[in-house]
Amino acid sequence: MSAADTLRLILLSTLWGMSFIFMRVAVPEFGPVPLILLRMGVGALLLMPLLLGAHYLRLVRENAGRLLLLGLINHVLPFSLLALATTRLEAGFTSLINATTPIFTALLGALFFATPIQRQQYLGLALALFGVYVLSADRLDFALGGDGWFILAVLGATFCYGVAGNYARHHLSHLPVRVLAAGSTSASALILLVPGLLLWPEAPISGLAWGNGLALAVLSTALAFLLYFGLIASAGATVTSTVTFLVPVSALLWGFLLLDEGLSLQILLGMAITLAGTAIATRMIRLGRRALA
Repeated sequence: MSAADTLRLILLSTLWGMSFIFMRVAVPEFGPVPLILLRMGVGALLLMPLLLGAHYLRLVRENAGRLLLLGLINHVLPFSLLALATTRLEAGFTSLINATTPIFTALLGALFFATPIQRQQYLGLALALFGVYVLSADRLDFALGGDGWFILAVLGATFCYGVAGNYARHHLSHLPVRVLAAGSTSASALILLVPGLLLWPEAPISGLAWGNGLALAVLSTALAFLLYFGLIASAGATVTSTVTFLVPVSALLWGFLLLDEGLSLQILLGMAITLAGTAIATRMIRLGRRALA
Protein backbone atom coordinates (compact mmCIF):
# COMPACT_ATOMS: atom_id res chain seq x y z
CA MET A 1 0.00 0.00 0.00
CA SER A 2 1.01 3.58 -0.53
CA ALA A 3 1.34 5.87 2.49
CA ALA A 4 -1.92 7.57 1.49
CA ASP A 5 -3.76 4.23 1.36
CA THR A 6 -2.37 3.26 4.76
CA LEU A 7 -3.69 6.49 6.23
CA ARG A 8 -7.08 5.89 4.59
CA LEU A 9 -7.23 2.40 6.07
CA ILE A 10 -6.39 3.63 9.56
CA LEU A 11 -8.90 6.47 9.30
CA LEU A 12 -11.61 4.11 8.01
CA SER A 13 -11.05 1.66 10.86
CA THR A 14 -11.21 4.55 13.32
CA LEU A 15 -14.47 5.88 11.89
CA TRP A 16 -16.12 2.47 11.89
CA GLY A 17 -14.73 1.69 15.34
CA MET A 18 -16.13 4.98 16.60
CA SER A 19 -19.56 4.09 15.16
CA PHE A 20 -20.04 1.67 18.06
CA ILE A 21 -19.21 4.48 20.50
CA PHE A 22 -21.62 6.87 18.78
CA MET A 23 -24.41 4.28 18.89
CA ARG A 24 -23.71 3.39 22.51
CA VAL A 25 -24.11 7.06 23.54
CA ALA A 26 -27.00 8.07 21.27
CA VAL A 27 -29.27 5.04 21.15
CA PRO A 28 -30.64 5.25 24.73
CA GLU A 29 -32.32 8.58 23.85
CA PHE A 30 -33.17 8.03 20.18
CA GLY A 31 -34.03 4.34 20.22
CA PRO A 32 -32.54 1.95 17.62
CA VAL A 33 -34.81 2.62 14.62
CA PRO A 34 -34.96 6.45 14.87
CA LEU A 35 -31.19 6.59 15.30
CA ILE A 36 -30.62 4.53 12.16
CA LEU A 37 -33.15 6.70 10.30
CA LEU A 38 -31.01 9.71 11.27
CA ARG A 39 -27.86 7.85 10.21
CA MET A 40 -29.14 6.83 6.80
CA GLY A 41 -31.16 10.00 6.15
CA VAL A 42 -28.25 12.37 6.71
CA GLY A 43 -25.89 9.93 4.97
CA ALA A 44 -28.19 9.86 1.93
CA LEU A 45 -28.35 13.66 1.75
CA LEU A 46 -24.55 13.84 1.76
CA LEU A 47 -24.06 11.04 -0.80
CA MET A 48 -26.85 11.88 -3.25
CA PRO A 49 -24.78 14.51 -5.11
CA LEU A 50 -22.65 11.58 -6.32
CA LEU A 51 -25.64 10.52 -8.43
CA LEU A 52 -25.88 13.79 -10.36
CA GLY A 53 -25.77 12.95 -14.03
CA ALA A 54 -28.20 11.20 -16.37
CA HIS A 55 -26.10 8.02 -16.54
CA TYR A 56 -26.06 7.43 -12.77
CA LEU A 57 -29.73 8.32 -12.34
CA ARG A 58 -30.65 5.87 -15.11
CA LEU A 59 -28.71 3.11 -13.36
CA VAL A 60 -30.54 3.86 -10.11
CA ARG A 61 -33.93 3.65 -11.84
CA GLU A 62 -33.06 0.41 -13.63
CA ASN A 63 -31.84 -1.21 -10.41
CA ALA A 64 -34.24 0.40 -7.92
CA GLY A 65 -35.62 -2.92 -6.64
CA ARG A 66 -32.19 -4.44 -6.14
CA LEU A 67 -30.90 -1.32 -4.40
CA LEU A 68 -33.90 -1.39 -2.06
CA LEU A 69 -33.16 -5.01 -1.19
CA LEU A 70 -29.47 -4.23 -0.67
CA GLY A 71 -30.38 -1.28 1.55
CA LEU A 72 -32.66 -3.51 3.63
CA ILE A 73 -30.20 -6.36 4.19
CA ASN A 74 -26.95 -4.37 4.29
CA HIS A 75 -28.04 -1.26 6.20
CA VAL A 76 -31.54 -1.22 7.69
CA LEU A 77 -31.61 -4.63 9.40
CA PRO A 78 -27.97 -4.95 10.54
CA PHE A 79 -27.58 -1.32 11.65
CA SER A 80 -30.83 -1.52 13.63
CA LEU A 81 -29.79 -4.81 15.25
CA LEU A 82 -26.39 -3.36 16.19
CA ALA A 83 -28.02 -0.24 17.62
CA LEU A 84 -30.35 -2.47 19.65
CA ALA A 85 -27.37 -4.51 20.89
CA THR A 86 -25.50 -1.41 22.08
CA THR A 87 -28.35 -0.58 24.45
CA ARG A 88 -27.00 -3.44 26.56
CA LEU A 89 -23.57 -4.54 25.29
CA GLU A 90 -20.32 -2.58 25.46
CA ALA A 91 -19.14 -0.96 22.23
CA GLY A 92 -15.91 -2.94 22.03
CA PHE A 93 -17.61 -6.23 22.84
CA THR A 94 -20.23 -5.62 20.12
CA SER A 95 -17.57 -4.78 17.54
CA LEU A 96 -15.67 -8.00 18.27
CA ILE A 97 -18.69 -10.19 17.55
CA ASN A 98 -19.43 -8.07 14.48
CA ALA A 99 -15.91 -8.90 13.23
CA THR A 100 -17.18 -12.39 12.32
CA THR A 101 -18.92 -10.90 9.26
CA PRO A 102 -16.43 -12.43 6.75
CA ILE A 103 -17.15 -15.85 8.28
CA PHE A 104 -20.85 -15.61 7.50
CA THR A 105 -20.08 -14.19 4.06
CA ALA A 106 -17.92 -17.22 3.20
CA LEU A 107 -20.31 -19.76 4.71
CA LEU A 108 -23.44 -18.37 3.06
CA GLY A 109 -21.58 -18.03 -0.22
CA ALA A 110 -20.75 -21.73 -0.09
CA LEU A 111 -24.25 -22.82 0.95
CA PHE A 112 -26.43 -20.68 -1.30
CA PHE A 113 -24.32 -18.89 -3.91
CA ALA A 114 -22.12 -21.73 -5.20
CA THR A 115 -18.98 -19.98 -3.98
CA PRO A 116 -16.11 -22.46 -3.49
CA ILE A 117 -14.87 -22.81 0.08
CA GLN A 118 -11.63 -24.47 1.06
CA ARG A 119 -10.85 -26.72 4.01
CA GLN A 120 -8.93 -24.02 5.83
CA GLN A 121 -12.00 -21.78 5.70
CA TYR A 122 -14.01 -24.34 7.65
CA LEU A 123 -11.21 -24.41 10.22
CA GLY A 124 -11.29 -20.62 10.41
CA LEU A 125 -15.07 -20.65 10.81
CA ALA A 126 -14.86 -23.08 13.73
CA LEU A 127 -12.04 -21.11 15.36
CA ALA A 128 -13.83 -17.77 15.02
CA LEU A 129 -17.07 -19.15 16.45
CA PHE A 130 -15.09 -20.61 19.34
CA GLY A 131 -13.65 -17.13 19.88
CA VAL A 132 -17.18 -15.71 20.06
CA TYR A 133 -18.00 -18.39 22.64
CA VAL A 134 -14.93 -17.43 24.71
CA LEU A 135 -16.06 -13.80 24.56
CA SER A 136 -19.65 -14.44 25.55
CA ALA A 137 -19.79 -17.74 27.47
CA ASP A 138 -20.56 -16.06 30.79
CA ARG A 139 -23.12 -13.72 29.20
CA LEU A 140 -25.34 -16.16 27.33
CA ASP A 141 -28.33 -15.46 29.57
CA PHE A 142 -31.58 -15.85 27.63
CA ALA A 143 -33.90 -14.87 30.43
CA LEU A 144 -36.05 -11.83 29.72
CA GLY A 145 -33.63 -8.92 29.27
CA GLY A 146 -30.56 -11.18 29.40
CA ASP A 147 -27.43 -10.42 27.39
CA GLY A 148 -27.89 -13.54 25.27
CA TRP A 149 -30.61 -11.97 23.15
CA PHE A 150 -28.46 -8.92 22.42
CA ILE A 151 -25.52 -11.14 21.45
CA LEU A 152 -27.88 -12.93 19.04
CA ALA A 153 -28.84 -9.52 17.64
CA VAL A 154 -25.18 -8.84 16.75
CA LEU A 155 -24.87 -12.28 15.14
CA GLY A 156 -28.09 -11.53 13.24
CA ALA A 157 -26.45 -8.36 11.92
CA THR A 158 -23.38 -10.28 10.75
CA PHE A 159 -25.68 -12.81 9.08
CA CYS A 160 -27.37 -9.96 7.19
CA TYR A 161 -23.98 -8.63 6.11
CA GLY A 162 -23.08 -12.10 4.84
CA VAL A 163 -26.25 -12.29 2.74
CA ALA A 164 -25.76 -8.75 1.46
CA GLY A 165 -22.12 -9.29 0.50
CA ASN A 166 -22.96 -12.33 -1.58
CA TYR A 167 -26.04 -10.70 -3.11
CA ALA A 168 -24.11 -7.59 -4.14
CA ARG A 169 -21.27 -9.68 -5.60
CA HIS A 170 -23.61 -11.80 -7.72
CA HIS A 171 -26.30 -9.28 -8.72
CA LEU A 172 -24.90 -5.75 -8.41
CA SER A 173 -21.21 -6.02 -9.31
CA HIS A 174 -21.89 -4.28 -12.64
CA LEU A 175 -22.82 -1.02 -10.91
CA PRO A 176 -20.36 1.80 -10.14
CA VAL A 177 -19.50 2.04 -6.46
CA ARG A 178 -21.11 5.48 -6.16
CA VAL A 179 -24.43 4.04 -7.32
CA LEU A 180 -24.16 1.23 -4.78
CA ALA A 181 -23.21 3.56 -1.92
CA ALA A 182 -25.58 6.46 -2.58
CA GLY A 183 -28.38 4.33 -4.01
CA SER A 184 -28.52 1.79 -1.18
CA THR A 185 -28.16 4.51 1.47
CA SER A 186 -31.03 6.51 -0.02
CA ALA A 187 -33.15 3.37 -0.30
CA SER A 188 -32.47 2.62 3.36
CA ALA A 189 -33.61 6.09 4.39
CA LEU A 190 -36.88 5.57 2.49
CA ILE A 191 -37.48 2.19 4.14
CA LEU A 192 -36.85 3.66 7.59
CA LEU A 193 -38.82 6.88 7.13
CA VAL A 194 -42.23 5.76 8.38
CA PRO A 195 -41.15 3.39 11.20
CA GLY A 196 -38.45 5.82 12.31
CA LEU A 197 -40.91 8.73 12.57
CA LEU A 198 -43.55 6.59 14.29
CA LEU A 199 -41.00 5.48 16.90
CA TRP A 200 -39.39 8.92 17.28
CA PRO A 201 -39.01 9.65 21.01
CA GLU A 202 -41.42 12.07 22.62
CA ALA A 203 -38.92 13.22 25.24
CA PRO A 204 -36.43 15.94 24.24
CA ILE A 205 -33.10 14.60 22.96
CA SER A 206 -29.96 16.00 24.55
CA GLY A 207 -27.26 17.81 22.64
CA LEU A 208 -24.83 14.99 23.45
CA ALA A 209 -27.10 12.41 21.82
CA TRP A 210 -27.69 14.65 18.79
CA GLY A 211 -23.95 15.18 18.41
CA ASN A 212 -23.22 11.46 18.49
CA GLY A 213 -26.12 10.68 16.14
CA LEU A 214 -24.94 13.23 13.59
CA ALA A 215 -21.34 12.06 13.93
CA LEU A 216 -22.57 8.53 13.23
CA ALA A 217 -24.25 9.77 10.04
CA VAL A 218 -21.58 12.16 8.77
CA LEU A 219 -18.35 10.47 9.86
CA SER A 220 -19.14 6.76 10.21
CA THR A 221 -21.51 6.57 7.24
CA ALA A 222 -21.04 9.18 4.49
CA LEU A 223 -17.31 9.85 4.96
CA ALA A 224 -16.55 6.20 5.77
CA PHE A 225 -18.35 4.98 2.64
CA LEU A 226 -16.33 7.38 0.48
CA LEU A 227 -13.09 6.21 2.10
CA TYR A 228 -14.12 2.57 1.78
CA PHE A 229 -14.96 2.64 -1.90
CA GLY A 230 -12.01 4.90 -2.67
CA LEU A 231 -9.69 2.45 -0.93
CA ILE A 232 -11.12 -0.45 -2.92
CA ALA A 233 -10.44 1.45 -6.15
CA SER A 234 -6.92 2.42 -5.09
CA ALA A 235 -5.59 -0.53 -3.09
CA GLY A 236 -7.96 -3.37 -4.00
CA ALA A 237 -10.54 -5.43 -2.14
CA THR A 238 -8.05 -7.68 -0.35
CA VAL A 239 -6.19 -4.84 1.29
CA THR A 240 -9.45 -3.08 2.14
CA SER A 241 -10.80 -6.22 3.82
CA THR A 242 -8.10 -5.91 6.50
CA VAL A 243 -10.27 -3.17 8.03
CA THR A 244 -12.24 -6.08 9.55
CA PHE A 245 -9.34 -6.69 11.94
CA LEU A 246 -8.70 -3.05 12.77
CA VAL A 247 -12.27 -1.96 13.58
CA PRO A 248 -12.67 -3.99 16.82
CA VAL A 249 -9.23 -2.86 18.01
CA SER A 250 -10.31 0.73 17.39
CA ALA A 251 -13.68 0.21 19.12
CA LEU A 252 -12.05 -1.44 22.14
CA LEU A 253 -9.52 1.38 22.44
CA TRP A 254 -12.11 4.17 22.14
CA GLY A 255 -14.50 2.34 24.45
CA PHE A 256 -11.74 2.10 27.05
CA LEU A 257 -10.72 5.76 26.67
CA LEU A 258 -14.13 7.41 26.28
CA LEU A 259 -16.65 5.13 27.98
CA ASP A 260 -14.43 3.52 30.63
CA GLU A 261 -15.17 0.04 29.26
CA GLY A 262 -13.02 -2.71 30.72
CA LEU A 263 -10.37 -4.74 28.89
CA SER A 264 -10.39 -8.12 30.64
CA LEU A 265 -8.20 -11.10 29.82
CA GLN A 266 -11.32 -12.89 28.56
CA ILE A 267 -12.01 -10.14 26.04
CA LEU A 268 -8.41 -9.99 24.83
CA LEU A 269 -8.23 -13.79 24.50
CA GLY A 270 -11.59 -13.95 22.73
CA MET A 271 -10.49 -11.16 20.38
CA ALA A 272 -7.27 -12.98 19.50
CA ILE A 273 -9.09 -16.26 18.76
CA THR A 274 -11.93 -14.62 16.82
CA LEU A 275 -9.65 -12.49 14.64
CA ALA A 276 -7.28 -15.40 14.03
CA GLY A 277 -10.19 -17.56 12.88
CA THR A 278 -11.46 -14.77 10.64
CA ALA A 279 -7.98 -14.30 9.15
CA ILE A 280 -7.76 -18.03 8.37
CA ALA A 281 -11.28 -18.17 6.94
CA THR A 282 -10.66 -15.18 4.67
CA ARG A 283 -7.26 -16.67 3.70
CA MET A 284 -5.48 -13.61 5.05
CA ILE A 285 -3.43 -16.30 6.80
CA ARG A 286 -2.77 -19.22 4.50
CA LEU A 287 -2.19 -22.66 5.99
CA GLY A 288 -0.07 -25.21 4.18
CA ARG A 289 -1.42 -28.62 3.21
CA ARG A 290 0.58 -30.30 5.94
CA ALA A 291 -1.12 -28.14 8.58
CA LEU A 292 -4.53 -29.22 7.28
CA ALA A 293 -3.74 -32.92 7.00
